[in-house]
Amino acid sequence: MRRLSQLAGIPVTTITGVGPKKAEGLATLGVTSVADLVMHYPRRYIDRTRQASIAELALGEEAMVLGRVRRVQARRTRNRRSLVEVDVTDGSGYLRCTFFNQPWRATQLESGAHAVFFGRLDEFQGRRRMTNPVVDLVGDRTGRIIPVYPQSEKANLTTWELGAWVEEALHRAGTFADPVPEAQRRHLDLVDRTSALRGIHLPETADDHRRARARLVFDELLRIQVVLVRRKRELEAGAGGITHAKDGELVARFHQRLPFTLTGAQLRAMGEIGDDLAAPVPMHRLLQGDVGSGKTLVALTALLVAVAGGHQGAFMAPTEVLAEQHHLALRGLLDGLTLAAEGDNLFGERPVRVELLTSRTGAADRARVGAALAAGEVDVAVGTHALIQDRVAFRSLGVAVIDEQHRFGVEQRAALRAKGAAVPDVLVMTATPIPRTAAMTVYGDLDVSVLDELPPGRTPISTRWARTLGGEADAWRRVRAEVTAGHQAYVVCPLIEDSDKLEARSAEESFRHLGEEELAGLRLGLLHGRMAAKDKEAAMGAF
Repeated sequence: MRRLSQLAGIPVTTITGVGPKKAEGLATLGVTSVADLVMHYPRRYIDRTRQASIAELALGEEAMVLGRVRRVQARRTRNRRSLVEVDVTDGSGYLRCTFFNQPWRATQLESGAHAVFFGRLDEFQGRRRMTNPVVDLVGDRTGRIIPVYPQSEKANLTTWELGAWVEEALHRAGTFADPVPEAQRRHLDLVDRTSALRGIHLPETADDHRRARARLVFDELLRIQVVLVRRKRELEAGAGGITHAKDGELVARFHQRLPFTLTGAQLRAMGEIGDDLAAPVPMHRLLQGDVGSGKTLVALTALLVAVAGGHQGAFMAPTEVLAEQHHLALRGLLDGLTLAAEGDNLFGERPVRVELLTSRTGAADRARVGAALAAGEVDVAVGTHALIQDRVAFRSLGVAVIDEQHRFGVEQRAALRAKGAAVPDVLVMTATPIPRTAAMTVYGDLDVSVLDELPPGRTPISTRWARTLGGEADAWRRVRAEVTAGHQAYVVCPLIEDSDKLEARSAEESFRHLGEEELAGLRLGLLHGRMAAKDKEAAMGAF
């Protein structure tokens, strides 16, 4: 039996039908070896037992239809928008699929092609229609469950070509050695690796796919856990940390000045973090809690522990807008808080100094803040990736706080740790709801603290997943209803501008689309990190 890793040394061109041109297309998908090919898993599956016939479709419902393309017509509308109309039949009836601003559909869906169309049925001029449905070409595959593979327009490959190549690769590779012992597999009810790969690519039943996916997910989490645990042990073995005094007078004065009482969850998290800070091993902890649970206050307490000991703190946010908000919040919380002054200060004390440093900071201010950081005159620096640039130096970085952990890579966290002579303590925060067991798996190199209690008066957070087209429409109706009732809403997008590499709607496109469609008539604003400072301030002020 061969190890799966051995396939990494076999070029994908050894598979029948993969010549230089097809290999170029596969390379755009990150597939250059046979190992890459068999680990290029299907994006989703078409279960032919769940497909509906066109004659059975009801207006307003979402459905999946497998049919043959009869006619394709491309034209421009009166407002110059691209329009492609595709007539489809499955033997029971006819359906027109209409695609706006997708001119490439005219070449993708040739007459005679078999494809699956998923969308909501409506009626226009007496004709049954789907508008902008999801499309998957299926070729001549006749299995009950058909895998659909991730593709790109640049690759110019069909999903059935990918499926045929994967099937040949699995057949020629034979049986794979399994790193998980048989006794452990039985205990965990896991299939072996060979069955998992066949079940994910060539499932005969839904249960085949379910068990295959469970095994492959187990393998992925096991790999992550091994790497992270090894990294944590190496960090603890080779790093000299800072031993902080956790119950200092500065922190006590800060807490006494607060106009509210800390929650039990905040006190518990502060205790866990304080124990870490008092230990010689560098802290590496994840602080998880909903928006409004008080994570910033817990993090600021950790930063003040460092400041009280003569060290500095860094608060790193993923975007300039968030960094600016944190800077204002921290300055407000620390307003009036003083500590013993060094040198010839006549008053014997000085305010805690907080400075902002981002890529938009002007040259003069950047030089001023940089010099003050190096001299130890700044107690807490708030910023973005600008804080980890080579030319930014701290005199003695004691604690680093990283907001929204998943937005930073391992290298960026390591770069921030490297800013101190001794390895600083690191606290990473996230509002993403992660079950504790999952957090311990995904963040295996971090200890975990959870803020599971909201301060008095805070409304609990309710999380919903709009996983279907109907669910998304319901979400926008809810937004409109809340705004009409006098409340406000905001929409977070993964991109500022549209990208060819990601199938995600940008902030600018969402702003335009929502203003014309689902949220037409409401007062919408746009805010992102590339806007001028005055425009960002105006947007936040208007909100």
